[in-house]
Amino acid sequence: MLFMTTEAAFSRNLVGLYGHIHERYADDATFLWLLRDLAVSQPHYNVTDLAELDGRIDAQLDGLMTAPEESWAICADALELLQPDAVFTAAVLAFRSLDIRHIQQVVEAGMSSDHTVRGLVAAMAWLPGRLVHSWIKKFLTSKDLNHKYLALAVCSARREDPREFLTAILQRDDCLAHPRLYARALRLIGELKRFDLLHALRAGMVSGDKDAVFWATWSAILLGDKSLATNLQIYALNPNPHQTRAMALCFRVLPLETARSWITLLAKTPTNSRLVITATAYLGDPQAINWLIAQMRIPTLTRLAGEAFTTITGIDLQEHKLMLEELPDLDAQLPDDGAQNEEIGLSDDEYLPFPDVNKIAAIWQKYQQRYAPAQRYFIGQIVSPGISASEHLRNVFANGQQRQRQMAALELALLEPAHFLLNHAAKGFNE
Repeated sequence: MLFMTTEAAFSRNLVGLYGHIHERYADDATFLWLLRDLAVSQPHYNVTDLAELDGRIDAQLDGLMTAPEESWAICADALELLQPDAVFTAAVLAFRSLDIRHIQQVVEAGMSSDHTVRGLVAAMAWLPGRLVHSWIKKFLTSKDLNHKYLALAVCSARREDPREFLTAILQRDDCLAHPRLYARALRLIGELKRFDLLHALRAGMVSGDKDAVFWATWSAILLGDKSLATNLQIYALNPNPHQTRAMALCFRVLPLETARSWITLLAKTPTNSRLVITATAYLGDPQAINWLIAQMRIPTLTRLAGEAFTTITGIDLQEHKLMLEELPDLDAQLPDDGAQNEEIGLSDDEYLPFPDVNKIAAIWQKYQQRYAPAQRYFIGQIVSPGISASEHLRNVFANGQQRQRQMAALELALLEPAHFLLNHAAKGFNE
């Protein structure tokens, strides 16, 4: 009995020792997913960097699988926080363990809010098809409309066509009456270029629901009807949840003069300075470069304007030494009002270089004649139908920074109506 007691005590100690290791695996996987969630839209990450980060996440997730039950207890506790990062880690573990109870638990937690569902969708997009395809089908055929929404969101992230299931959803009155599901279905038509469902887009555009109208119009434009861009003016020029997407699409497909007039309307609101710069980058008009250089002299706009300059011209500030190499250390000279103690989110400009405006002005003075007027440019090349432009966009998607990759995917989907919208946020090694 003494031997058994000693052995049991040793076993408990061993479990406790390794428990700390698995807690670390869970914490690291959660943290790294949060980092990745930011990285997919950051200007200093490319697909190689993303693949490296994905490998680090997989290493932590593999570590959790060395003791599935113990790891699940850790992840289940974290699920109670109802955060997307915790849902991601728990969901990957649950689907890999094939334990139906655990899967049901993470689905329930993940579907509790729009916030948490992001982690659940990310996990199901992360895993190989053999672990999630049967579940996607179950959710597509579920009576629970929220499950259908989840399935469509996962199909979108994986860029997999639900085929007849999507068609069936768009034919059911209960699905059309579910705003979130209906909008997601309309969006997927455009992402996957489902031309057979154009009739559903026409119905969506007159549905009366603002989200459905937006996504139906957005998808129809992706399928080739660029004349519909004017229908998105209210979304592109006014604050709303779809403004960024509306701008990204409209300023790429509108006639040049119409796009310029929209930018003029945006500029009438003083607080729209950043939006005007962003719209200018989307438009790709080289005639706006001198204006962008002027914006670089405004401290709060300098880095964003520098990024827009590169987006249009293809002239990389770091590669061509057009950035300020060293910034002065002013800690001793400037007042400290405690701003560092406030909770400040990551700025969109955080990892953009500070442009050397005088050098850029000189470079543009020398080379501006190489850019044709009345043409749209993206990373230094004219965007127009043809093999050259398509190859350029594919090269940017394969080798560019994340924001450039996202823009290249949209440009390519617009240039080639049959080409589905590539996912810049997909796992790096899958690109």
